[in-house]
Amino acid sequence: MPAERVSMRRIREILRLKYEAGATERAIARSIGVARSTVALTLERVAAVRLGWPLPVTLTDRVLEATLYASAGRPQGSLGKPESDWTYVHRELRRPGVTRMLLWEEYRQAEPDGYGYSRWCELYRAWEGRLSPTMRQVHPAGERMFVDYAGQTIEVIDGRSGEIRQAQIFVAVMGASSYTYAEASWTQTLPDWIGSHIRALAFMGGVPAQLVPDNPKVGVDRANWYEPGLNRTYLDLATHYRTAILPARPRKPRDKAKVEVGVLVVERWILARLRNRRFFSLAELNQAIGELVADLNARPMRRLGVSRRDLFLELDRPALKELPAEPYEYAEWRARRVGLDYHVDIDGHYYSVPHRLIREQLEARITAHTIELFRKSLPLRRQGASASRCICVAPVAVGIRQSPSTCRVRTGVMPNGRSSGSAVRRRRLARALPSSPR
Repeated sequence: MPAERVSMRRIREILRLKYEAGATERAIARSIGVARSTVALTLERVAAVRLGWPLPVTLTDRVLEATLYASAGRPQGSLGKPESDWTYVHRELRRPGVTRMLLWEEYRQAEPDGYGYSRWCELYRAWEGRLSPTMRQVHPAGERMFVDYAGQTIEVIDGRSGEIRQAQIFVAVMGASSYTYAEASWTQTLPDWIGSHIRALAFMGGVPAQLVPDNPKVGVDRANWYEPGLNRTYLDLATHYRTAILPARPRKPRDKAKVEVGVLVVERWILARLRNRRFFSLAELNQAIGELVADLNARPMRRLGVSRRDLFLELDRPALKELPAEPYEYAEWRARRVGLDYHVDIDGHYYSVPHRLIREQLEARITAHTIELFRKSLPLRRQGASASRCICVAPVAVGIRQSPSTCRVRTGVMPNGRSSGSAVRRRRLARALPSSPR
């Protein structure tokens, strides 16, 4: 906490005792009841602005205070020594590998008579303490992207039926630069959750090292303090983009303070501006949100004096990993048991597998175009872990539900190279029937 400023009456008394009575600094301090360092600092300030004694009669207390404390925003003890550009220091500390010692050494090269390292760090902490509390977390460039849904929704009117639906607002914020992305979706279900991630990463133009969601049921199957169980599709997305998912701890909002502030900014600067507009499609709403997001990212931030976009291009963008050649294709994972007819039932369609897998539990990865069946292999002795092996790939069957005898994706030859049971039965039946007359 900064020291209380000395009153102008005491300053006049310090000058009188110094220049008229010839008292020492220690004697002056005892006389007027202040610290000796305060007396010394006051005399330094008077000497710096070249005031003599006696003071001019026309010099009022207000003018004297303005003269002595012209640099009131600078901490006491900084008189006569140049300080660093703390905004630049704060921004550079987010770069990978940049330390305070390195920045102080650069400062001393430019200012040989500047502050020592400990005082320089103290001044930086004092400046940083005036920032908002959510800015105090250190997020290295390109390390984390925070994601969450806003609490507010926006109404979308169906132009044909007049039905009003509530659109959900997805928000993603980069850690180092606060670069923000927002979009509307119909629901917070898994397909919309994954789709919003894909579009957010495309908007960023790269992949961060970590994705930090809350503990939503759509992304976390089992909320746990230390090892939350992630949804298999969410993990599949992380594998495709070569990133990691680090959910925030339950009931720990500071773990995702960056996106909490981002959601608040989106609600105030975007949703509030759209409150009186009417939208008749989700595409129309997202177009309006996109325009306001671009304006938000281009606005200079009050504390740092630079826009989110400029910070993103300077810090986060060079540190992001490259996007994959193809975007992630949404896939659902389901557990399926092989039936006695060595077929797997998926949405009423049946897919054949090797007969030796009867009654085994398989994992089905279902996309819009293919279905893959995985079998969990036996534990590997050397690696000490289990692995999954793909045993079947088939195109998705469309149309009416099919029984095993009419499944269009079945073939007479199974993946293991043997003839399927139905093909064998057809050949036996053909041999048993009498030949037709010529």
